[in-house]
Amino acid sequence: MLDRPAARPAEGGRSARGRWPLRDYPSLVWMALAVVMTLVHPFVPGSRWLMVHVVLLGALTHAIMVWSTHFTQALLKTRPGLDDRRIQSRRLVLLLAGTVLTLVGVPTTQWWLTVVGATLVAAAVVWHGVQLGRRLRAALPGRFRVTVRYYLAAVVCLPVGVALGATLALGLDDAAQGRILLAHITVNVLGWVGLTVTGTLLTLWPTMLRTAIGPRAEKRAEQALPGLAGAIGLLVVGALADLRWVTVAALVLYAVSLLWWASAVLAPVRTKLPREFAPASVGLALVWWLVAIFVVLARLLTTATWAEFADGFSTTSAVLVVGFAAQLLSGALSYLMPSVLGGGKTVVRAGARWFDRWATTRLVTINLGLLLALLPVPSIVRVVVSVLVLAALAAFVPIMLGGILAATRAKREVEQARARGERPSGATPTPGLAHGEPDRLPSIWSVGQLVAAVSALVLAVSVGVALDPAAAGLYGTGGITGPSTTAAAGVEPTGRTTTVKVEAVDMAFEPSSIEVPAGDRLVIELTNTDETNLHDLQLLGQRTPRLSAGETATLDVGVVTGSVQGWCTIVGHRQMGMVLDVVVTGGGTDAAAATTHPDHGGAGTAGTAGGTAYPAPVRIDPDATVGHPVDPVLPPLTTKSGTVHRLTMTATEEELEVAPGITQVRWTFNGEVPGPTLRGRVGDVFEITLVNDGTMGHSIDFHAGALAPDRPMRTIPPGESLVYRFTAERAGIWMYHCATMPMSSHIAAGMHGAVIIEPEQGLPEVDREYLVVQSETYLQPGTGQDGTPAAAVDVDAILAERPSLVSFNGIANQYDDPDRMFEAKVGERVRFWVLDNGPNRATSFHIVGGQFDTVYAEGAYTLGGPDGPAQGAGAQALGLQPAQGGFVELTFPEAGHYPVVSHIMVDAERGAHGFVHVTD
Repeated sequence: MLDRPAARPAEGGRSARGRWPLRDYPSLVWMALAVVMTLVHPFVPGSRWLMVHVVLLGALTHAIMVWSTHFTQALLKTRPGLDDRRIQSRRLVLLLAGTVLTLVGVPTTQWWLTVVGATLVAAAVVWHGVQLGRRLRAALPGRFRVTVRYYLAAVVCLPVGVALGATLALGLDDAAQGRILLAHITVNVLGWVGLTVTGTLLTLWPTMLRTAIGPRAEKRAEQALPGLAGAIGLLVVGALADLRWVTVAALVLYAVSLLWWASAVLAPVRTKLPREFAPASVGLALVWWLVAIFVVLARLLTTATWAEFADGFSTTSAVLVVGFAAQLLSGALSYLMPSVLGGGKTVVRAGARWFDRWATTRLVTINLGLLLALLPVPSIVRVVVSVLVLAALAAFVPIMLGGILAATRAKREVEQARARGERPSGATPTPGLAHGEPDRLPSIWSVGQLVAAVSALVLAVSVGVALDPAAAGLYGTGGITGPSTTAAAGVEPTGRTTTVKVEAVDMAFEPSSIEVPAGDRLVIELTNTDETNLHDLQLLGQRTPRLSAGETATLDVGVVTGSVQGWCTIVGHRQMGMVLDVVVTGGGTDAAAATTHPDHGGAGTAGTAGGTAYPAPVRIDPDATVGHPVDPVLPPLTTKSGTVHRLTMTATEEELEVAPGITQVRWTFNGEVPGPTLRGRVGDVFEITLVNDGTMGHSIDFHAGALAPDRPMRTIPPGESLVYRFTAERAGIWMYHCATMPMSSHIAAGMHGAVIIEPEQGLPEVDREYLVVQSETYLQPGTGQDGTPAAAVDVDAILAERPSLVSFNGIANQYDDPDRMFEAKVGERVRFWVLDNGPNRATSFHIVGGQFDTVYAEGAYTLGGPDGPAQGAGAQALGLQPAQGGFVELTFPEAGHYPVVSHIMVDAERGAHGFVHVTD
């Protein structure tokens, strides 16, 4: 019986013992890079794709190449020199080069680089498969040869998966993207990774548990292989042929075959529970793997189109990367690395102790934290919990380094003892453990560590709720809504309760008016039936949580003494008509009279559309400076027509500067206003992944794409994502913005940006290019300055079209600062791209002292042209309505400071102002 294959020496005739950097460290480096990528993902294009593929293509594929070779030799014991370490190293270098090129090529949309990288990866894996086949043919008959057959089946899968991945990088329509995505995931995750894992665990699983292999394990593995491999092929065919029912049947077949394999292979766990980190981590990884399979199956059964299947795939990715791949890799390496370093039991135990450090804390934090992050919790809670999960995963990197060093140190001590002619009595123990420890390592399970991990997660949830109590349904100091205590004197409580069901849908409450007898206790059962937006209800100082589609909350406002109005508190919803009138009947009360309540805004409230006039215009402190100015410089466009541009845009809510010394709570794309500038040529494809990390529904609308808005421009709730693809077919500068109602509020709050599309042949070269996006800011009076807390947009001011500030690139007067001005030299040709993002105000772009010799507006030249500037004619201003754009070009005749303004002068005085600093 093969009891411990992982401990066997010799890979192709050369000992597998000892350190081998090309075997030991690349997976570790890839995992460390995945941690770094997670930390910096808001600033890296295609970061979500990178995080997934750094783990799966980088760390896991390298580990598969290394350890499947190791196990094949351990099982088959082929002759020396058949596939020695030198040859293996060449394959690993080829794989490493291909992986790097692929991970660079896809995010940078360099398709040729992607193809080269994918080809190198496929070549390395095929070479690996050829060598495995040579070993199998050269080996004598023996047990567990089925493991190598699993490896060979896995090798067939990866080149197919790589080709499908390169196809995805081309940029496809929504339906093709969804079908090829499913095929890509199938052959890579279920095939390349899944078949390797099932083949390896046939012998590795009982070895990690330090128990015998089950008597039926090998037979069950042989029986399961045709079902697993056949299901993968059927899934790919069904996906590519657009046969949804075939993909469902194939995935069911795969799950059944996997369960049949597991029924015997994993049986030892019933008699011997894991006592070390390695088997516990691998076992939990297998659970998440099964969860991922059923999640994909559920999506196949519940989504109407392939595009819908592809959207919102982040949950499946999180399960696969964090729950399955990362835990599988860290668990397997925790067992294998001490074993292959060699040196005897003393040395192996010295390394193994390191890998078991803080095991309970790490396992509980990763698995319970991932489960919490997948639940419909507020986005800030998900972020805080994810940080803990990331820290628990990242801890493996220093632990692995420590384990390798501990084993190396112990091995050296043993060798020194033998050199002295002494019998080794044991290496220096890990701190906290004494000499003379028995062979059997202590159990990793610790009540103290369990309590610590659970406490940390509870604290993380508490911190998240404290940071955003509204999203969690908690308000003020009273917590969850309860009965109001504002009943006025003179109304006798009746002891009766009036319960009313109200629905929130399409920016309205249904019914919009309800009646309640005077003195009755009022209970409102609110259900959100709006598929696209979150809603809540505030009434008499009580407020429900924000409800997603299908959710219900009960609002108990206590005894009602007079007619009153409630409303949805999400910015802009009240102004769009989401009000609920409560009319009190009987009891001598005046049904038309409004109950006085401090939360009910009436006439005379500063900053409202009716009643008292608005306060004086915002005064900007002349001594204040902008801490984080927006760089207006446009880098040159270097890509060719037909390029695929990929970008993840995350909707967030941030406190940002809107003028020197003044801040506002802004709603943003990627934490900035305006959002990221997209630039390309006619014929380019843009693939934008919108992720909603805010506290309300958001969406995105690209004017640069011509397509039906129904799906790509739909509003998604917090925690969800969608993929928006369009092909740029016409040149110009185009606006993009959040299209969620009320649209004016979302745009004014900062959710807008620019897409610049040049003609296929490009534009004439200029010396400098700048981008100027004009927009308005609507401040709630008295907020965001002089130490007062920042607030969100003033919706009533938007409706009244009374902006507090008008700005270039999101911050008023930022280009007045001598260190932040536009720069130019005398005689240089300068191009200013200008876009009016409103939402309400037009612009008349003008440079004092300058004359435009080229003007391009809304896709056409009105002065000059592609052959050069106008001769003997000029223009003084570029007039644009909201959502219009163009560019102007000019040269400056002499050094000096040239004011840049909107010649709607009241807006220039509100902040649409700057300078061009021209030098000789």
